[in-house]
Amino acid sequence: MTRLKCICIGLLCLARNGIAMAQAGQPGGKADYAPTAGSTPCPAADNRTLSAQKEQQALRDLFSPLETIVVATADAMPADKYSFAPSNGEFKGVRTFGQQVKHLAATNYILAAAALGQDPPTGAGDETAPDIVRTKAEILDYLNGSFASLGKAIDAIGNTEIPVEASPISPLQADSVTRSALIEEALIHAFDHYGQMVEYLRMNGVVPPASRP
Repeated sequence: MTRLKCICIGLLCLARNGIAMAQAGQPGGKADYAPTAGSTPCPAADNRTLSAQKEQQALRDLFSPLETIVVATADAMPADKYSFAPSNGEFKGVRTFGQQVKHLAATNYILAAAALGQDPPTGAGDETAPDIVRTKAEILDYLNGSFASLGKAIDAIGNTEIPVEASPISPLQADSVTRSALIEEALIHAFDHYGQMVEYLRMNGVVPPASRP
């Protein structure tokens, strides 16, 4: 998974330097997707379409295994351990396992919404989740829904009819944000919390799915 994370970070750097030229700028504070200085514009619409398709596939190659392993890891923790948080050491105030999963999912929703020019769903704006999402089953449903939203954002790459918004939780500003960069930010963030989820599992005697024979 370390190799995938490095690739993901590399893609984020590329996206911020103009790889998403197929996406058009939007008025009223939307992102401006003009190529960076020194870049060569795509000569024809066919090439722009091909670029968007390649970008979608590259992100899918990162997104699909990450979604699979994060959901499997969340499912591997017993329901009665979703309230677990480490206490032996410097762990004061850290999230419980369930809160980790909810935070990861809420961030997916928020960044996917920005990538689709939408407002974040109710209850996700503070990077948590609606209070009614409590049980393991409810949290897993929320997590799966968040990845579905990211999938829709990937499908929208190259679609000039769909705007892109900056997000208050993202360091990407309105003059530099791209759809791809927001998606890649969500993937990097998910990798971070996946690592923490793995540690929580092991503290409870559960072997993470990715480490099983």
